[in-house]
Amino acid sequence: MQRVLVMGSSGSGKSTFALRLAELAGLPFVSLDALFWKPGWQPSEPGPFNERVTVAANQPAWVMDGNYMRHGAGELRRERADTVFWFDLPRYQCMTGIMMRIATSYGQVRQEMAAGCPERIDLEFVRYVWTYRREQRPQLVAYVDGLRPDQALIHIVDRRQSDRYLADLNAARSPAIH
Repeated sequence: MQRVLVMGSSGSGKSTFALRLAELAGLPFVSLDALFWKPGWQPSEPGPFNERVTVAANQPAWVMDGNYMRHGAGELRRERADTVFWFDLPRYQCMTGIMMRIATSYGQVRQEMAAGCPERIDLEFVRYVWTYRREQRPQLVAYVDGLRPDQALIHIVDRRQSDRYLADLNAARSPAIH
């Protein structure tokens, strides 16, 4: 596992998972949000964003957090990845996740976010998460359907499953105590 995509709805726990996975696996962490957003929540132009993601995707190893399937070198990232974690949690869990994130991080810039983009209440973002399963999920299904047989797909459907995966990975890398 050297090039890992972590994808799914906002609020599903994918960024927290991706950060921890990168740490445990000793791989560089790449946040697509950090590459996309400019200070003050200003979006990047597609060309420069695509160039930044292409540079990151061409590195020998990474854990890359985020979707951006239609731009941000989506095809290149899928081609380069050896493993894809798909966070496919129910709406209520994702909505709870973003509300908890807002409550605990309001006004702060999270580790995986671009500088100058503090956590805020954004009704457009809340709507995005609310409608994710209907409007965005079909695109992600099509994206993962394009994986090759040699690429691993790990379908995460609840937070306990992702916690167990990380705990197992941590136990496997820790020396046994005799």
